Amino acid sequence: MAQKASLDLIEIGPNATPPLAKLMDFGKYQYEASKKLKKAKAGANRTETKGIQIKIGTGDHDLELKAKTASKWIKEGHRVKVELFLAGRAKYMDEKFLRERLDRVLHLITEEYKVSDSYKKGPKGLTTTIEKK
Repeated sequence: MAQKASLDLIEIGPNATPPLAKLMDFGKYQYEASKKLKKAKAGANRTETKGIQIKIGTGDHDLELKAKTASKWIKEGHRVKVELFLAGRAKYMDEKFLRERLDRVLHLITEEYKVSDSYKKGPKGLTTTIEKK
């Protein structure tokens, strides 16, 4: 039947009883499958984890600029890692004070976000990760 219709006989379900086969043009099938795959890849948004780094003494205007950048990244769908960089004796400061410093930036972000990784104290300072709600 496949030769008369100038099509290919393709086995779809070899483990079924009886095995399933289909009459189709295999080249056309491969072409459509590759088109579907390309369309799926084009529609998939690749998210990155972007980062902003602040210090304890960072000025208000600089914080606003960094928050604006973070808002733009969140709007694009990226995750943002906010780092409070601590140097020297600042590493041993009260953690409540350090969290308040980190919250200063988070309050300036205009886009709606959720905290995906809560505050973590690392070797370089305090970090948190936020992403789009």
